[in-house]
Amino acid sequence: MKKISVFWFRRDLRLEDNTGLFYALQQEKDVLPIFIFDRNILDKLEERADARVDFIHSELLSIKSQLEKKGGSLLLKYGSPEKVFSELTNEYDIQSVYTNRDYEPYARERDQGVEKLLKKKGVLFLTFKDQVIFEPGEVLNNAGECYKVFTPFSRVWIEKFEQRKAQELGTPAWKNLMPSKPLPEITLEEMGFKKSHIPIPPKTAKKSLIGDYDKTRNFPAKKGTTRLGIHLRFGTISVRKLAQAASKLNETFLNQLIWREFYMTILAYYPRVVDHAFKPEYDRIPWNNDEKDFQAWCEGKTGFPIVDAGMRELNETGYMHNRVRMITASFLTKFLLVDWRWGEAYFAQKLLDYDLAANNGSWQWAAGTGTDAQPYFRIFNPDSQTEKFDPDQEYIKRWIPELETNKYPKPIVDYKFARQRALDTYKKALDK
Repeated sequence: MKKISVFWFRRDLRLEDNTGLFYALQQEKDVLPIFIFDRNILDKLEERADARVDFIHSELLSIKSQLEKKGGSLLLKYGSPEKVFSELTNEYDIQSVYTNRDYEPYARERDQGVEKLLKKKGVLFLTFKDQVIFEPGEVLNNAGECYKVFTPFSRVWIEKFEQRKAQELGTPAWKNLMPSKPLPEITLEEMGFKKSHIPIPPKTAKKSLIGDYDKTRNFPAKKGTTRLGIHLRFGTISVRKLAQAASKLNETFLNQLIWREFYMTILAYYPRVVDHAFKPEYDRIPWNNDEKDFQAWCEGKTGFPIVDAGMRELNETGYMHNRVRMITASFLTKFLLVDWRWGEAYFAQKLLDYDLAANNGSWQWAAGTGTDAQPYFRIFNPDSQTEKFDPDQEYIKRWIPELETNKYPKPIVDYKFARQRALDTYKKALDK
């Protein structure tokens, strides 16, 4: 049996500028690229027409086709990673497995299990940095500790980024792909999923869109954001190339990439934030958790137009404008006093660009429980946010056609009452 290496695709669904794939192809052994539809993740999804699964499947078929034109192929598997690798090591004489690092708690646990299994079989498990510019542990303070506040983190990040020489990986050695006849495909139906009707935004953004990002990003009626979130999440674009472009075109956009890595670092160093407030004292807040209020929020029927427009956009498209995400999250946690974990879980279910670190960090920011220096007394006023960012109600009317009719619900809560209740509830809990 011929000795081979395996490259394992995960959050890096592209052939260009893919670190682990590049280094796998540098060595002389034939390389078999694989992807595992992980049942540990997929079995927890409630929606059988999940647009993210459909997107991943579509991207993989494209990669498979590209690899076949280069003389190789892509092996698709469905199951738990440890079981899949146990079977692969019996089927092939695997010498090493190459992959790019993932920093989420489940991913780290999964990789430890796979590495342990492979080690017993004498197989090397080699991992590389790919989905970030600086991974957790690279941007630290003078004491070698993780930054807990964004501003100093971003300052050091930018200093390191400016000192860092752009490293081009070059052209992969495609000749080292394992010669292969076309391998069988796994269909969505075989995994219990269906095609989704939700369209996926393109993986390229006009330079002018990035260049004007600071001027256009806050207005939900405009096409003023890049919509690249899903492509960053699944690695269909290179964060290195995007950061290089952003550094030349728009500081505000680059800042968003830094926030992404800040929250990844927080999650890596403080995995408890998945279930608990970053600031432990905020776990004392007695949430109301009224299920009727929560359901009205989910359905976009709170009687607060900017909130409802955002939730309807999310439910229909799998996307919500970033400014509106902050407004809807603040409304749920502060106005309705519903636990931020409820909102976070709903966004996780619906967002095309769902990323655990960013979703968790953003929800804790909105709830005042996270790393931000501005705590609970920051409460977004839906009316003033509308006046400032959707003054003609263009965005609102797009998603709420019945706005000015008796079919649109009355507000489910009084603004002044809700605001004061939030302030009093937080203060009382934190003063204990």
